[in-house]
Order: sequence, then C-alpha cells, then structure tokens
Amino acid sequence: MVSKSKLALAILFVAGAGIAAADETNLKQDATFDAGRRAYEASDYSRAIKLLQGAAVKDPKNGDVELLLAKSYLELQEHDAAIKSAEKAVGLDPQNSVYHEWLGRAYGDKADHAGWFSAISFAKKTRKEFETAVELDGKNFAARQALIEFDCSAPGLVGGGEEKALPQIKQLAELDAAEGHYASGNCRRQKKDFGTADEEFTKALESHPKSIELIYDIGDYAARRGQPERLFAVAEAGGRLAANDPRGKFYRGAGLVLKNEKPEEAERLLREYLNKAPVRSSYPRPAVTHVWLGRLFENQGRAQDAEKEFETALRLDPKNKMAQEALKRLKKS
Repeated sequence: MVSKSKLALAILFVAGAGIAAADETNLKQDATFDAGRRAYEASDYSRAIKLLQGAAVKDPKNGDVELLLAKSYLELQEHDAAIKSAEKAVGLDPQNSVYHEWLGRAYGDKADHAGWFSAISFAKKTRKEFETAVELDGKNFAARQALIEFDCSAPGLVGGGEEKALPQIKQLAELDAAEGHYASGNCRRQKKDFGTADEEFTKALESHPKSIELIYDIGDYAARRGQPERLFAVAEAGGRLAANDPRGKFYRGAGLVLKNEKPEEAERLLREYLNKAPVRSSYPRPAVTHVWLGRLFENQGRAQDAEKEFETALRLDPKNKMAQEALKRLKKS
C-alpha cells in the first residue's frame, strides 16, 4: 500500500511535469512568434506570415499574433487577408484599442483599392473602427490622428466632414501640443491649405513631438513640397527621438539635394538609408530614394548616372511619376 506521503510526492511530480511541459510548449509558441516578428522587422513579410500562421495554430487566442499577421498582409497589399486577421484580433479582445485601429487601417486600405460601391461600405467601416479605438483609449494618438485625417479628407457620404474633426483636434491639442499642431496641419494639408499646414507643422516640430511617425510624416510632406530647411528640422528632431532610425538620413540627404549642397554627404546619407531601411509603408520606398540620387547626379551634370538611378526607380516602381518625368527631361536635354 502506498503511503500518503509517497502519494502526495507522486501527485506533485506529475503536476510539476505537466507545468514543465506547458512551459516548454509556451516557449516554443513564443519562439515561433518571435521568429515571425524578426522576419517582419527584416521586411521578409512572406516568411513572417508563414511563421505567424504557425504561431496562430499553436496559440489561437493570441491577438498579438493576428495583429502582426494583419500588418504583414498589409505590407504585401493582401487586403482581404489583412482584414480577416485584424477581425480575429478584435474578436479575441474587443476592448483593445490598437486592434480596432489596425482593423480600421485594413478596411481603409481595402476601400482605396475597391470598386466605388464597395469602397463606400469599407470607408464607413474604417471610420467606425477608428472611432471605437479612440473611445476605448483616448490616449491612442495614432488612432486619433487616423480618425481626424479620415474626417478631414473623406466626404459626408461615408461619414467624414471637417466639422467632426475640429472637436477631436481640440481634444488632442489639450492632451499633447505637438500632436494637436500636427493634426491641425494634416487637416489643412487635406484641404490643400498649405500655408496654414506649414505653420502648424512648424509648431508641431517646435513642441518636441514624442511620435517618430509624426515627425517623419512631416518629413514626407516637406520632401513633396520641396522644403529643405524643414527637412533638416525633421532629421534633427527624429535623431533626438530615435537615433538609430535610418529615416533621418533620408530626409537630411533629400534636404541637401534640394539645397544643392554637400553632394558627397547627400549621396552617402541616401546610400546608407538604402542599405539600412526596412521596406515598409511608413518608410520612404527604395524607388523614391533612387529618384533623389538621380536628382543629386542631375544637379552635378552627371546625366548618365542620373539616368541609371531614374531607371532603377522605375524598375522598382513602374508608376513612379517623378522618375518618369525626370527621364523625359534628361532625354530632351
């Protein structure tokens, strides 16, 4: 007959073995998820999806896995799959503001690529998700900015309207001055009131923004508007906030090209950006970087080198209008 003490020890042993096995399973799940995240960071989105799909099978109640899947699908322009994963994330945790924000982004991307009738439906869903994200977390500034941009750019037919954005901008300004100025500037940008947008973006940078995405979106605006001094300010602000983010190199390099100054430094910065930056929607694309290199060489009278860069840009992005126009300009000259 087994004594009570031996029986208790046996139970503890079995229980301990079960816990150890569970811990080992969790470690394997985490390892798969971490591998998927590393693939995402390396811009290997197809591999990230494969790994994350495996992680989702092992841990079907992990909303973060579905969120990263949605982001990966969006980078590959697989809108339906992105929506499906984002909807799963929201279903797993309906109170998660970030999940609703990214479901809104997935709907928005789908709306941009859908036919007219379907686009209306997806646009309405986009706004609803952004609004829900803000309601769940008023300090989710990314969701607030997305909602404001939607209302400032979308027609009333799909729920937009600047009158809806203004109270949101006021509330955001009370929470964070830089975010408020950026939101106001972004709204004016949607309305093509570039003078006011310039003023607000200047104030945003002067208010020490805490969002690197906010800073570099202003950089994108400055690059499109041909504003070298603002590009330098963007690169400086970005460097203070995230020294290792390569986007500062891109925007400083573009600023130097616009000023037609320090060509060697400009080329070095743009080349370093090409080598270090991920291929991601929130980063200037490689094709755009090659366009800036082409403009740099064109400034120096290096027509053949400029032509090679513009041609490379078109191979990467056949619809790049800047490269198309530059090649036409070179051929005429």
